[in-house]
Amino acid sequence: MVVLPHSASPAGGDVTHLLRMAREGDEQALHRVVPLVYDDLRRVARRQLSRERPGHTLEATALVHESYMRLVGNLPLDAVDRAHFLAIAARSMRQVLIDHARHMAARKRGSGWQATTLTGRFPATAMAADELLALDAALSGLEPRQRQVVECRYFAGMEETEIALALGVSERTVRRDWVKARAWLYSALYPEDGGATDSPGTA
Repeated sequence: MVVLPHSASPAGGDVTHLLRMAREGDEQALHRVVPLVYDDLRRVARRQLSRERPGHTLEATALVHESYMRLVGNLPLDAVDRAHFLAIAARSMRQVLIDHARHMAARKRGSGWQATTLTGRFPATAMAADELLALDAALSGLEPRQRQVVECRYFAGMEETEIALALGVSERTVRRDWVKARAWLYSALYPEDGGATDSPGTA
């Protein structure tokens, strides 16, 4: 396992400048970005793991490391600043958990559904592997930007201002996308309550 530094920031370590170098394919630049955002990455990882059932075999540090290795393996990145990088990292962490859930589901099917809410900043309950896979499948029905808003807000716990900055849109657009995406996901996950709408982009 690669040991990621997470103490003092490296000299001259400007996130935006280093990300520009990483976009050009400089892997060492990405290595230098990590210490600058390590605490943020741990926060995102802890938030995502808080939705997992007790006894999950991954923990925050391992999730950060695994997602980091995936990011390095997919250079060059398109991140332009800290907020954008965190959004991409959150997506990578979610994929790590999805892959883990697929593995667990293949070994043993989940114990059934429990209500999960998308109405607040935190979920009502932890999610079983089958639930996480169902949510991931539902996300594929969203428009790309709406899916990104869900990844940033629900999975990464980013504020509207951070999401707007990461996606290059207004906060009003973020709020509108969140409302539409939440309604679509609820109808897709719980069709017995009314059924999924034809398009998540409809008002």
